[in-house]
Amino acid sequence: MNYLTYQLLLQEEIEVLTKKLNKEKTLWEDGKKTAGSHASKVKNNLQLKRESEISIKLSNLIRKKILSSPLIKSFALPKIIHGIMFTKSLNNMQYGRHIDNPFMSSGRSDLSFTIALTDKSKYRGGELIIEEMNSEKEFKLNAGEIIIYPSTYLHSVKEIKKGERLVCVGWIESYVKSIEEREYLFDLDAGAKGLLAKNGRSDELDLIFKSYSNLLRLLGH
Repeated sequence: MNYLTYQLLLQEEIEVLTKKLNKEKTLWEDGKKTAGSHASKVKNNLQLKRESEISIKLSNLIRKKILSSPLIKSFALPKIIHGIMFTKSLNNMQYGRHIDNPFMSSGRSDLSFTIALTDKSKYRGGELIIEEMNSEKEFKLNAGEIIIYPSTYLHSVKEIKKGERLVCVGWIESYVKSIEEREYLFDLDAGAKGLLAKNGRSDELDLIFKSYSNLLRLLGH
C-alpha cells in the first residue's frame, strides 16, 4: 500500500491547536455540508466552519508544517495542499465507506491526509480503514501523527464507541499524478540521499540526482 505515516506535530503544537479548537463551541456544523453526493449519505461527524477566521488561521499552520517536512515533500511532491478542515466525531458518529471527489474547487485530489489531534488512547473505535483491491488496513494514530494515502482508495472511519476523535483532514494535488511514478521517484530520492549521507558526494551520485531531477521534470504536471 502506498501510504506514509509520520509524526508531524510536536506536543506543544497539539496543545495549542486543541485548546483553540475546543474554545470554538458555536463554529462546529454538520459534516455533510462539504461531502459529495455519495459521501454525504454515509458521513456523520462535525466540522469547523471552513470560512471562520480560526479555521483559516489553523489551516495555514498545518499547510506550513506539511511543507516544512522533507520526507513528506519527497513522498507526495505537493503542488497544492488544499481543502484543509478540522473534524470532530463523538459517540456513535462514523464516516461510512466512500471515495473522495477527484476534483474540488480548491484542487485535484491525488492524495488524502489525516492528522490526529487526539491520541488514540482517548477514544474507542474511530479507526481509519483504507481499502486496496483485495485487502484493507486499519489505522489509529498517535496525537500529532499524519497519514497520507492515495485518494483513489475507498476508505471509512469506524463508529466512535467512547470519547472524542478530533482530526485535521485535507488533500494534496501532486506534481506527479501516478501512484507508481511517485513511488519510483520517492525510492530514487531516498536511496540517493542515503548514499550521500553514508559516502558523501561522488560523480556517480551526481548522475543519480541528475536522473531524478530530469524524471521529475518529465513526469510532472
